[in-house]
Amino acid sequence: MSDRVLDVENLTVDIPLATGILHAVDSVNLHVDRGETLCIVGESGCGKSLTSLALMDLLPTKAIRKIEKLELSGASILGYSERQMSDVRGNKMGMIFQEPMTSLNPAFTIGNQMIETLLRHRNMSNDAARELARRMLEKVGITAAEQRLGQYPHQLSGGLRQRVMIAMTLLCEPELIIADEPTTALDVTIQAQILLLLKELQNEFDMGLVLITHDLGVVARIATRVAVMYAGQIVEEGTAKQIFENPLHPYTRGLMRCIPVPGKTKRGAPLGSIPGMVPSLIGDFTGCRFADRCELTSDVCRQSDVSLRDPNGKMQAYRCIHSIEMLAKGEVA
Repeated sequence: MSDRVLDVENLTVDIPLATGILHAVDSVNLHVDRGETLCIVGESGCGKSLTSLALMDLLPTKAIRKIEKLELSGASILGYSERQMSDVRGNKMGMIFQEPMTSLNPAFTIGNQMIETLLRHRNMSNDAARELARRMLEKVGITAAEQRLGQYPHQLSGGLRQRVMIAMTLLCEPELIIADEPTTALDVTIQAQILLLLKELQNEFDMGLVLITHDLGVVARIATRVAVMYAGQIVEEGTAKQIFENPLHPYTRGLMRCIPVPGKTKRGAPLGSIPGMVPSLIGDFTGCRFADRCELTSDVCRQSDVSLRDPNGKMQAYRCIHSIEMLAKGEVA
C-alpha cells in the first residue's frame, strides 16, 4: 500500500460573479502521506475551505473546479461521477466540518445517522451496524454510548456533537480525513481535547489528515507539515519546525509576529499586525498578491508572477522573488 494518501496538482477554483471571475483558488499543489498531518493555514477568505470542498467535490454549483491530478492512495479519482464520489466520501475519505449542527440531521437520532452511514458503505446487518456505532462512540470518549444513539443532535453539547461527527467520519476507517476548522466553535478546553483525540485516532488508524485552520496555536500542536495560503495561493510550505523556527515568506513572517510568545511577549504589549487589505481576486492578476502589504516590495514584485521555489532543496518552498539571504536581512533584491 502506498504511503502517499493524497496527491493534488494544479487545483484551481473559479467562481463567476456579475462583476467578473473570482479566482478563489489558484494553482494549488498538495500531498499528504499516511500518518501525516498537513495544516493549511491563512486568514479568513484565503481559499482554505474552498480547497477542502474541491478535494471532496462538494463545491457550490456555480464554482468551476479545474485540476490536473487528484489521487487517493495512488488511484485517480479525477473525473469520477457523483455516484462514484458518493462511494468514496464517508468511506475512503471523510470530512469534519466546523459546525456539526449543519452536518447532522436534526430530524434523526445519532444512531440512525451512524447506522445509515455503515449500511451505505458496508455489507452488514442493522444490529451489527448499531453495535459498531456504539463502540465508535466509546472510542471517541462518549460515555453512555447506547443512550446517546437514541438522542437527537440538539440534545448534545457542542463538544459532544463534534465527537459524534468524528465518530461518524471514522466508522468506515477512511484513508484520509479533511477537518475544516473542527475546533473553532468550541471553548479552549474542549478544543484541546478534540485536537488530542484527532491525533490519537490518526495514529491508531494510520490515516492522512488535512486540517484547515486560521489558528497557529492549533498548527503548532498538531501539524507535521504546514501550507500557508494567501489570496488563493500557497505562499509557503514546509515542516512545522521549519515554518515556526525559520519562516521565509514575508506573509508567514507577519503571521508569526501576531502570535504572543510565552516568556517573551510582555503583558499588555501590543501584538504584531499585517497592515493593508487582501487584494481583490476578481479578474486577472499580475505579480505578487502580497505586494501591497509587504515591506520588501519592489517594482519587479508587481510585474512578475512567482512560482513556489525551494532554492536550498530542504523541502521548504516559498513564493517570493527575493532570495533567502535578502529576506533574512529585510532587504530588497
